[in-house]
Amino acid sequence: MRNRFAISGKKRAQELRPAAFYLKDDAELLTTGNFEDHLSWISQADWIVEVVLEDLNIKRELFKKLIPLLGEGTVVSSNTSGISINKMCEGFQEISKKGFWGPIFFNPPRYMRLLEIIPAKSTSKSIVGENGGCGERILGKGVVFAKDTPNFIANRVGSFAIAIVIKTMVEDGYRIEEVDQVTGPAMGRPRSATLRTADMVGLDVMAHVTKNLLENLPEKERVYFQPAPFLQQMVKNQWLGDKTKQGFIKR
Repeated sequence: MRNRFAISGKKRAQELRPAAFYLKDDAELLTTGNFEDHLSWISQADWIVEVVLEDLNIKRELFKKLIPLLGEGTVVSSNTSGISINKMCEGFQEISKKGFWGPIFFNPPRYMRLLEIIPAKSTSKSIVGENGGCGERILGKGVVFAKDTPNFIANRVGSFAIAIVIKTMVEDGYRIEEVDQVTGPAMGRPRSATLRTADMVGLDVMAHVTKNLLENLPEKERVYFQPAPFLQQMVKNQWLGDKTKQGFIKR
């Protein structure tokens, strides 16, 4: 029963369009597990990428559990949407001395070329260079090195763009279909446009990203990121987008 979320996540990944896996058989390379029964597996890992809920305290609690299990050469990282890399590893010498960093991939990761790399203060330049080289040569990504600022680069810009579009939609009375017709290929942007992109990312993730900006930006910038009441209600209803088959678009 504790594996059910991991199993369902793997199944969703196999059903995604465009395809998440280059070959269908590659899905068998993924072994599903859970934190209660299988956390000890990480002792065999070279590289750990944490992707739990966008909450600093939850991430740090997980890292506490990881520390006693880490192998000698294991490197820990976080694919956070925008939480401070330095705050995550603060006080965890066993993690930070090995070169804690943030590899920020974007959905869908197989197709989105951007890879942001955010090093912690303690991360050596040589490790940062190795990570960037691996991202470019092996993963075929366009690597950008970013500073440890709220939501880094793409999520900072993207959050602002989505917030302004939703604010305009509410104030001027646009429909969902109209918004995505205007803010998609007509503006030189992908077909997913704005609200379809929000569904792909997940409205719960978007809410956490916005919360992070509201808590860490200067006061004069926060006005742009006040969430619309209908978005808060959608999250309460678990209308989170693709992962629940209903968000701005119902499937």
